[in-house]
Amino acid sequence: MPRTRSAPLKDPCGSSPPYDLARVFIRVKRSVQSSGTYEYLQIVESVREGARVRQRVIGNLGRRDQIVADGTLDGLLRSLAKFSERLRVVERVRQEGLEAHQARSWGPALVFERLWREQRIPELLRRLAEGRRFGFDVERVAFALALQRLCAPGSDLQGSAWLRTLEAPGFDGIELHHLYRTVGFLEEVREDLERALFFRDRDLLSQSIDLVFIDTTSTFIYRFEETELRRRGYSRDRMPDQPQVVICLAVDAQGWPIAWDILPGSTADKPALVAMIEKLRERFRIRRAVVVADRGMISKDTIAQLEDHAEAPFDFILGCRMRQQKEVSEEVLARAGRYQKVADNLEVKEVLVEDRRYVVCRNPAETTKDAAAREALLAKLEAALEHGPKSVISNKGFARFLKVNRGAVVIDREAVERDQRLDGKFVLRTSTDLPAAEVAVAYKSLWRVERAFRETKQTLEVRPLYHHRDDTSVGHIVGCFLALRLEVDLQRRLDAADVDCSWPDLMRDLDQVKAVDVTLDGRHYRLRTELRGFASDVFAAAGVRPPRVVETIHDEHPVATDKLAQA
Repeated sequence: MPRTRSAPLKDPCGSSPPYDLARVFIRVKRSVQSSGTYEYLQIVESVREGARVRQRVIGNLGRRDQIVADGTLDGLLRSLAKFSERLRVVERVRQEGLEAHQARSWGPALVFERLWREQRIPELLRRLAEGRRFGFDVERVAFALALQRLCAPGSDLQGSAWLRTLEAPGFDGIELHHLYRTVGFLEEVREDLERALFFRDRDLLSQSIDLVFIDTTSTFIYRFEETELRRRGYSRDRMPDQPQVVICLAVDAQGWPIAWDILPGSTADKPALVAMIEKLRERFRIRRAVVVADRGMISKDTIAQLEDHAEAPFDFILGCRMRQQKEVSEEVLARAGRYQKVADNLEVKEVLVEDRRYVVCRNPAETTKDAAAREALLAKLEAALEHGPKSVISNKGFARFLKVNRGAVVIDREAVERDQRLDGKFVLRTSTDLPAAEVAVAYKSLWRVERAFRETKQTLEVRPLYHHRDDTSVGHIVGCFLALRLEVDLQRRLDAADVDCSWPDLMRDLDQVKAVDVTLDGRHYRLRTELRGFASDVFAAAGVRPPRVVETIHDEHPVATDKLAQA
């Protein structure tokens, strides 16, 4: 929007002076004299003459040190401030210590509201809510749920109280039962929402799906009874007595979440991968992609599921279990061959076993580190064996290097040699015709989905779940993934702007941006606190213009306190 220029000032006689206030500012002029260097303050106007811009002096205020010392400058500024409503409010607050009606956190809502709208989530939720008689704005409540996951993870009961501390459009009327009903709504529309977001992302980002990174995690639930969804299984939280659900997440090559699935807690990694592949094919109609997954998901069944589909076969890059897979440990790693240097910390070589293609990757720095760690462990093992076998039998770290020989426990030198083959290495199996270097780089990019899971587990606090029912538990997780989309979006913008800050620091600085409501001379104003730390960088990266320091509030507020009214 073009800047509005102020009209030239007119004197009482109606004539116009030859300057425009929109181009007038204060300039410091330095003068070098025999007695020293002095600074003078001048009022100047920026004037364009043809293709050049020059500064024309309108008036001299005087020597800077003198007019500051004797208070002349302060007096002039106070005189001018009388004609500025915003500066008058700030000065009165500073001098008289006005009490505020309320001070609410403003920064997070301003930033994430912009991302929420740019992803077009509001119109999508309102379309999915058509025909339902909620009696409240379900889109506003869904945004509140996502914002709570980012800023103050906790139960819905805690969230309903936390919302009172925020300044955001539409949050004032949100009650606890609105949160409960919206969580149920998100579960009901989950598949339609996920599919609509997927296709909308492809349109907005204009990207094809080339690489799909898939991984799983689990989250426990504070309930002892099991249901069809809440089942006991392998617990990454080390809480095997608690029921849990399994979450499978797929992200694209840029780290953007493209699909998620919520499975019974007893689902192993391999069936979870199969379920996600079926979803990508059937629900999203993806016909060609390269699936990248960790070593826990490789098996004959998963490979067959990827390759043998008649209409939508997927290529794959899968990590191998070097110790457990006999073909890898005895054939692939035993093959000689030169490594190709890809980067300072990555070398690769290709190995073919019949029609199966493997890529062996080696990190020279990790090779040295693994060898040193093993030598230190063997030294401890030898020292422990001198005190008898009882001191080492129960130690799992020692177990793979031990064997029983004629009734005596000794170090297994063959096991040590086998372990040496693994130093600094990881092995991939792939069906692609990509160069070995690209296969390795693609697999190392699996950190994107791992980072998304760290964000989901730690920042968004999916765990633990307090909901009593399966549907509300699922709705809770859907809200978490809406929040994850906002976080990934902001993180990508910060990376593009070369802003390096931790998420806790970022959220702390945003939370310090407050909206303070005050009353002065019978009028209501909203003051914005100072942008501290990374707050200004975050606003810029998100494309949000910070509110003015002082704004007039036209809506009526609660009756001011006596002190405010007197002010």
